[in-house]
Amino acid sequence: MGKTKFCQGISDLSDSYNAFIIDQWGVLHNGERAYDGVADCLRELKERKKHIIILSNSGKRAEENKERLKKLGIGASLYDEIITSGEITWQGLQAQNEGVFENIGKKCFLMSRDGDLSLIGGLDDITVTPDIEEADFLLISGSDAPEKTLADYYEPILRTAIRRRLKAVCANPDSRILVGSNSTFGPGMIARRYQDFGGVVHYIGKPHKPIFQYCIRQLQKQDIYPGQTVMVGDTMAHDILGAASMDIDTCLVKNGLHYGSFKGCASAYDVDRALNILVLQHNNVRPTYLVDRMKWGKALPDRKHKKRKSA
Repeated sequence: MGKTKFCQGISDLSDSYNAFIIDQWGVLHNGERAYDGVADCLRELKERKKHIIILSNSGKRAEENKERLKKLGIGASLYDEIITSGEITWQGLQAQNEGVFENIGKKCFLMSRDGDLSLIGGLDDITVTPDIEEADFLLISGSDAPEKTLADYYEPILRTAIRRRLKAVCANPDSRILVGSNSTFGPGMIARRYQDFGGVVHYIGKPHKPIFQYCIRQLQKQDIYPGQTVMVGDTMAHDILGAASMDIDTCLVKNGLHYGSFKGCASAYDVDRALNILVLQHNNVRPTYLVDRMKWGKALPDRKHKKRKSA
């Protein structure tokens, strides 16, 4: 197993890749504001003709994520496309002709954040029922944590769904979600609790292969292949393991979900020790690179990558 390269910024690895797949929450923003330096870093990559995919386990569709990023100061000119688990779920529910979505049913019990119905918007054949006893399937796209707890709110619903042997689709596999500087349980944890009870769950999103295969197909349209691609993410369980399973190099940022693991590290030795603990906890899969956060870092000195002079 190779050592992880510690980098000062994304500029340290930019020359090695033609495409960057970048996680959203925890890398670009914390749900409330974009991290310092993110827009400049994306701008540097675009100036160097890198193809940028924003890949998110968001249960919302791509267009809604585009609007959210715009409000946070990350405009559409700073990336090429957004791929979300919510978008892929929506397309599957619309077609209902293959895989988990084939003949899934017409009545959905939806678990989302703040009653958000956007995931089934425009699906004329799908209706949402507030009664789990009437549902054909369970759709999990968000969590109302911490206001609603697993034990008091979600588990009674899940037990009824188990009794009725409902199939569950999880459109956001994140087990923890970052809200500002705090984290709480996400929709992925609700789905795993359903599995604990004996339910069948189909996950759409990282770290599962279908969403990465979709990214690869999109990149191949640009004549870009996995060996020319790097995944930048903040979670070992979703971003790093998922990309590594597809032979895509990875870059872990320290300021996202694993911030607590690196907090207090005073030296490179401390950082290496903290990273080794994370690696042991995640199937001995090691990120190719490690950076503090999504920032550009050192200027590239060679002529090819000099910034354009302003007129």
